[in-house]
Amino acid sequence: MLRPLSLTVLALALVACGGKAEKPVTPKTDAKGDLRYGRLVFKPCTLGGDTGQSVDAQCATLMAPENPAAPDGRRIGLAVAMIPAKNLAAADPVVIIAGGPGQSILDSYPMLHDALGDVRRSRNVLLMDARGTGGSHLLQCEELTGLDDTSAESEDPARMRALTERCRDRLAKNADLRFYGTAEHIRDLDLLRESIGVGRLNLAGISYGTRVAQQYAARYPKHTRTVTLDSIAPNTLVLGQEHAQNLDAAIKRQFARCVADTACKRNIGDPATLLAQVRTTLQGGGLAAVRYRDPTSGEWREEVPRFAHLGALLRFYAYRPESASMLPLILHDAAQGRYETLLSQARALSGDVGDSMALGMHLSVSCTEDPEIRSRPEDENTIMGNSIAEFIQAQCAVWPKGTRDPDFRKPLSGDVPVLAISGELDPVTPPRYGDDVVKTLPKGRHLVLPGQGHSVLTTGCMPKLYAQFVETADAKALDAECLKRLKASPPFAGYYGWEP
Repeated sequence: MLRPLSLTVLALALVACGGKAEKPVTPKTDAKGDLRYGRLVFKPCTLGGDTGQSVDAQCATLMAPENPAAPDGRRIGLAVAMIPAKNLAAADPVVIIAGGPGQSILDSYPMLHDALGDVRRSRNVLLMDARGTGGSHLLQCEELTGLDDTSAESEDPARMRALTERCRDRLAKNADLRFYGTAEHIRDLDLLRESIGVGRLNLAGISYGTRVAQQYAARYPKHTRTVTLDSIAPNTLVLGQEHAQNLDAAIKRQFARCVADTACKRNIGDPATLLAQVRTTLQGGGLAAVRYRDPTSGEWREEVPRFAHLGALLRFYAYRPESASMLPLILHDAAQGRYETLLSQARALSGDVGDSMALGMHLSVSCTEDPEIRSRPEDENTIMGNSIAEFIQAQCAVWPKGTRDPDFRKPLSGDVPVLAISGELDPVTPPRYGDDVVKTLPKGRHLVLPGQGHSVLTTGCMPKLYAQFVETADAKALDAECLKRLKASPPFAGYYGWEP
């Protein structure tokens, strides 16, 4: 059983890693009853109260220049939250960085809170919404969030471009959209570090957040104690470029599991054949409207099944194997002309994603940092084809662009301790990305969680391993045998799940 190390052992570990052990830092309450952490003043708050999962925290606002090169220009407020350590806090806090790009870490943190219980025994957890997200000068495109991935307009690049222009013009009245990318975010993170008065940070990035963590560690190596990368996006990756190929590969792996399962094969058949049949039918059009119940509101809706519904379902279901295990059954029903489940699930998934992402910030990141994205011949015959690249190109053609660091694509290197973790069945950031990243990191290690999908920090014994890594700063010493107990969810062979 893994047990958190004592603070004494922690101090020795810091010295062994070549760093001088710092004095523990404890936020202090001032005469007014406010909690002070360095120069920041925190007040009690609740995170995620409207999601059904709430966490008591301390919140503050960090002011930062919108344009780092113009410190006397417009300043924006960055939402910061802290979950204090349970005991005496070590000097180096943990900083969690959200994915997307465009997700609010303050909104999404409650889903991680319980898994960070061991880390929080001896470290403060710090959260800061990236500029343009959540409570940090939000850049949201209501013009685009009103469209889910299943709407007819979402299939029209020209229409999407026009709506993007409308969003751009509205947001530009109160924001310079060139300064809401990764480069500015890592400067903000270091401003946060300096403001609370600590020397080093333990960074944990999830999905797009792994890009931020790598860029920070490269720019500020002396201020980086450890880096944890969950579902890795290498610096060399053009975001969105390989998604079509990765999705096809992940779906094939999922379908192979159904064919290998006696009950699934007997009751469902070959999911690949069903997918081809349903895809052809939906792309052919001419179907009648189907009445189904909205899984979020409970209201009855009526829509004509279209390929966009299938595309949304495949893209988002593949993120998590327990959801993807339902795909063969949904395709089986659709092939029989029963589209109710496909429609309801597609609506639930696309709506959740649209609500959780700040699309203006997303565009400021993508259009500045990934201009290389292109339509490719090798993607034409995939399920999604070149639709993702085409839409990004259409939107970025009209979106302001910042300046990308000349070394942006350079892989992270050096002696920083790095723990990279991937889900075996991740369709977005497959395990090979983690393998590539640790090649240039002598103190790096990559762990692959069997049968799992995207975002795996909270899975199985991973929280214990993560806590041990943060305390020892030694990824190679972790005993990861416990991960071998993880398995993928069996494919659904009927409406009541899988058969024993």
